Amino acid sequence: MTKTDLIIIGCGPGGYRAAEYAVKHGLTVTIIENKHAGGTCLNFGCIPTKCYAHDAEIGDCSDFRRIFERKKHVVEQLRNGIETLMMQPGITFVQQGKGFFKDAKTIKVGEDEFTADNIIIATGAHAKLPPIDGISSKCVVTSTELLEFEHIPENLCIIGAGVIGMEFASAFQRFGSNVTLVEFMNECLPTMDSDIAKRLRKCLEKRNIKFYLQSSVKAITDDSVVFERKGKEATIIANTVLVATGRVPNVKELNLKNAGVEYSGKGIPVNEDMQTNIPHIYAIGDVNGRQMLAHAAIFQGFRAVNHILGKNDSIRFDIMPAAVFTAPEAACVGLTAEQCAVQGIDCKEYKGYYRTNGKALASEVSEGMVKIITDNRNDKIIGCHIYGAHAANMVQEIAALMNCEITLSHFADIIHTHPTLGEILQDIAINR
Repeated sequence: MTKTDLIIIGCGPGGYRAAEYAVKHGLTVTIIENKHAGGTCLNFGCIPTKCYAHDAEIGDCSDFRRIFERKKHVVEQLRNGIETLMMQPGITFVQQGKGFFKDAKTIKVGEDEFTADNIIIATGAHAKLPPIDGISSKCVVTSTELLEFEHIPENLCIIGAGVIGMEFASAFQRFGSNVTLVEFMNECLPTMDSDIAKRLRKCLEKRNIKFYLQSSVKAITDDSVVFERKGKEATIIANTVLVATGRVPNVKELNLKNAGVEYSGKGIPVNEDMQTNIPHIYAIGDVNGRQMLAHAAIFQGFRAVNHILGKNDSIRFDIMPAAVFTAPEAACVGLTAEQCAVQGIDCKEYKGYYRTNGKALASEVSEGMVKIITDNRNDKIIGCHIYGAHAANMVQEIAALMNCEITLSHFADIIHTHPTLGEILQDIAINR
């Protein structure tokens, strides 16, 4: 039996960054991964999709084989880097092995046993397949399978217009696919500001991406998707169907009952320190179902390790930036005006437009809008929502200001480089 201070199950962003952080602070770590270092994010999610987003954006999509191989190379390069990182002194890296609980302090991997006083579960999530007639059809794929395609689907139907569906739609349309999205809700990206989502959808519609909103898929065949909208049935011709209807936490094979850890189909409940109902067992990232974002998993891991070390931090999980890497991008942080209304917060909404910005015009990226939300009681910035070029980078500035609880008036006095897209943010503050 191998004994270390900490066991981490899962070597995705949350797991490997927590391991690195723990070792730097004097802990010994065993980290267990049943597939590839880097987890879903690196191998089948964030990184390969951003490779595709980049190639789609620069416009040379004639050689998909080159695009596919570049994606593979980037993933392999980063994976090798993580594997090397996990070989440093203080870390025992167990690869290609499924870890499960023997008891509350012991993890088995095959015939091997590992024990520690503290355990972090970072096993991520997998694609959810809804109960649709024909869901097992040969044309149905998840994002994982679609990323392994070495060809461009002629007709791609995407079920679900959330982040995953929108990113694949944007990229594969540029690659040459005829793309259709079917979404049950009344707008795409239902968790984002509704105005931003609508404007982004209209941008994609101008690129001949078809949207069927408020639509329910009834059946899938080998070459079509049957859906119902407003009581009427219709059929979409599709040789490939991407199911992008959410993700399910990976909990079933952990034998959590052996450790007494409570869980449900929504994941493993945790407190603000990422502790489960068993205090020395923590759960971070997608498996706890809180915020299914790679950077959320990373900082949840830092919080868990800090708690183990008895160390305080100032991480704000209520200020969580997020982005959709379509063309153009969309990004957000904090509250929307709609959420403020529900919570009874008296807010004010300010808008700015890319078309008035010198850098945007010079760079031919004039399509875009910014919203900044403030608390009317004290002028503090409590939200920001953007669609347009480099939205993900721009929203990060507002996230930093929100962490410092800066007012819009104070923001107006912060000098920005000229010409930059960031001046759109500043101009909102100056001209409010």
